[in-house]
Amino acid sequence: MSVDAATVRKIAHLARIRLEEAQVDPFKAELNNILAWVEQLGEVNTDDVEPMTSVVEHALHQREDVVSDGGYPEKVLANAPRAEFGFFAVPKVIE
Repeated sequence: MSVDAATVRKIAHLARIRLEEAQVDPFKAELNNILAWVEQLGEVNTDDVEPMTSVVEHALHQREDVVSDGGYPEKVLANAPRAEFGFFAVPKVIE
């Protein structure tokens, strides 16, 4: 696959990058080099390679899901402009 000058201009427009005419040819060459490198990667045999989400094997620290604060709804609702039945009252948005 190769990129022509019109494609470079379109990519620059979509990326909201102002490109002078003198810059089109160097960008065209650079994009063609990148695409050639990507095509090279397609030739690598990855049949026995496990999919990865990260290059470093790690697990997230998990903690028990317990309530550690709360139990005083009166204090929380004291900051509300309007409260009804122990909940924040908000104006109706959808007609």
